[in-house]
Amino acid sequence: MPELPEVETVRRELSPWLSGRIIRRAKLADADPAPKYAHLEKASQQRILQVNRRGKFLLLPLQNGAELIIHLGMTGVILARKPRRHIRVILDLSGPSQRRLYFQDPRRFGRFLVVPGGDYRTLPTLHRMGPEPLSEAFTTNHFHRALSASRAPIKSLILSQRPVAGLGNIYVDEALWAARVHPLTPARALSLRKVDKLRIAIVRILEESIAARGTTFSDYRTVGGESGGFFQQLDVYGRDGESCRRCATRLRKRVVGQRGTHFCPQCQRLPRLVKRDR
Repeated sequence: MPELPEVETVRRELSPWLSGRIIRRAKLADADPAPKYAHLEKASQQRILQVNRRGKFLLLPLQNGAELIIHLGMTGVILARKPRRHIRVILDLSGPSQRRLYFQDPRRFGRFLVVPGGDYRTLPTLHRMGPEPLSEAFTTNHFHRALSASRAPIKSLILSQRPVAGLGNIYVDEALWAARVHPLTPARALSLRKVDKLRIAIVRILEESIAARGTTFSDYRTVGGESGGFFQQLDVYGRDGESCRRCATRLRKRVVGQRGTHFCPQCQRLPRLVKRDR
């Protein structure tokens, strides 16, 4: 699933191209009445004021006060060129150049809908999302307070988007490895010092991935159809069975919160208390 670096890459491509343009028509490409494509007619004949991002969501405020919300889901891609299949939404745009935008989503987990500006009550994840990790609001003290209130495994809690926005399976695994934190560690068991290391790791890894235009395993593409280049820099995600680059121990994979999770059993040791409890 595209995470913050991938969505930010798409935002940076779309922003200079879409800002100020009018959506002549927003239409479904197939007869899918699902609420994830709701109220697209309210975007028609509206000027796009900006292209913003919040976590893994793209937010496009419109001239009429509404907001076009886009979530790529697991397989969603926004493309300037018409794909052969799995087109869900088409935007017809004003202007002399590139007058169509396509939303392709083979598995239909993405969202492309219009809501009143700033009203995210129909999108619970977006409504309750924590601070942006690349913002000044994402401080060690804030992060520590958010984690210390929960007994949930650290990986599951970060994936909830409540302590910090935008991280998914790939970058949580990478950040936990970098900070030497086992993914099953109870969130509230992390010391302030360890939380600071984890926060620093999150920021660094996200910035490096954005510079590489994200990570492509299978579906993710930029608006121009290109793959993200961060795949080669991954230290742990997708490398189960290979040697840890830090200690040469064989990396493992297990399920945490119904998500495949990659870690080093030597570098990321589970606290003794948790071992006894299990």
